[in-house]
Amino acid sequence: MRATFDATGEVVVVTGGANGIGAALARAVGDSGGSAVVLDVAHSRDLEGAPGVRQLPVDVADREAVRAAVADVVTEHGYVSGLVAGAAIQPRTTVSEMSPAEWQRVLGVNLDGVVWACQAVLPSMVARRGGSIVMFTSGLAHMGRAGAAAYAASKGALIPFAKSLAAEVAEHRVRVNVLAPGVIDTPQFQAANPTGGEREHWTRTTGIGTPEDVVGPLLFLLSEAATMTGSTLSRDRSYAKE
Repeated sequence: MRATFDATGEVVVVTGGANGIGAALARAVGDSGGSAVVLDVAHSRDLEGAPGVRQLPVDVADREAVRAAVADVVTEHGYVSGLVAGAAIQPRTTVSEMSPAEWQRVLGVNLDGVVWACQAVLPSMVARRGGSIVMFTSGLAHMGRAGAAAYAASKGALIPFAKSLAAEVAEHRVRVNVLAPGVIDTPQFQAANPTGGEREHWTRTTGIGTPEDVVGPLLFLLSEAATMTGSTLSRDRSYAKE
């Protein structure tokens, strides 16, 4: 069954969209006729000139910066119809060696940053009586991994947060869902798994997907076809492509 998406009139904020999954999604939204606004501390040269894509320099851990950026989007477009909160960092440090600053920075980006983005877009969505929010969890949230305690903890916390938020805004027809994208070959994954042995492990056990592999599930969750909220959609394995 073939699936196509028409994003005409949609305004989607993508945090952490300068590369990887977020960048692939931003391009897809623009190519489908919508507007994608990327909030990221980094600037992507690859997104320069991409149809329908605008980049704003924002540290999502800074609540006021997020609120100001979303207000700018609402001023320009009139509303926000979708949020994909993808900004995340995953340093590799054991618990015994982790500094308070590193712990707080990971939670500040991966957890607080999602909360601030949700708070910023909700007034527009509630006023329009509709919208879709998507955030990411990870297999490490239930598996754990040596050296990734802060990252795993932040991703685990997002599931009950999303379910709670979904219950709060369901009456306004705003949907809140979580996506577990699986192991994806992004710059962040490459930095966190630098050795050949780690990459071989993931290739052998789950397969390693591409950022473009996650675009379809994200567009689905942003679309009117996703008549679900407070749910988690999981891509546990990659599969062979023709």
